[in-house]
Amino acid sequence: MKTKPSTGTPPEAVISVIGAGMKIVGDCETDGAVRVDGMIEGNIRASKAVVVGKEGLVQGNLFTQDAVVSGRVDGSVVAESRLEVQSTAVVTGDIRARRMQLEEGAALQGQVLVGERASQSDPSSAGGSSLSNSSPEEGLV
Repeated sequence: MKTKPSTGTPPEAVISVIGAGMKIVGDCETDGAVRVDGMIEGNIRASKAVVVGKEGLVQGNLFTQDAVVSGRVDGSVVAESRLEVQSTAVVTGDIRARRMQLEEGAALQGQVLVGERASQSDPSSAGGSSLSNSSPEEGLV
C-alpha cells in the first residue's frame, strides 16, 4: 500500500493509521509515517517513522528512519536513526539501529546491532540473514 499525500501536503507529513480491528495482508510503503494498532501480515517501509501500538501486531519486517514499538513485531526491525522498544513490546527478530532505547520489561529474541555501523549496513539483508558477523566492538549487544 503506497500512501499518496493530498495536493499541497508534503509526504513526510502523512501519517497512515492501521486501526484496532483492522488487518492488512501485504506490504505497506509510505513516504511518511505509519501507526499500527491493528495487524499487518507483510513488510512495512516508511521513510519517516513506524509506531506499533500496544495492541499492534506486525508479522513482517520494519524498515524506517525512526520506530517506536509497544506491541508485537514478528520480524526484523531496521531503524536508520532511532528505535524505542517500550516495556510492553515483544520483538522476535533481528534489530539494527543507530540508537536504541530499551525499557525494562520489553522482550527481545534475536540479534541486536546498535551503533553507527548498524545504520550503514544493507537494510535489505535484515530478516534474511544473521547479524552474527559483527564483533562486540561494532556495537553488538
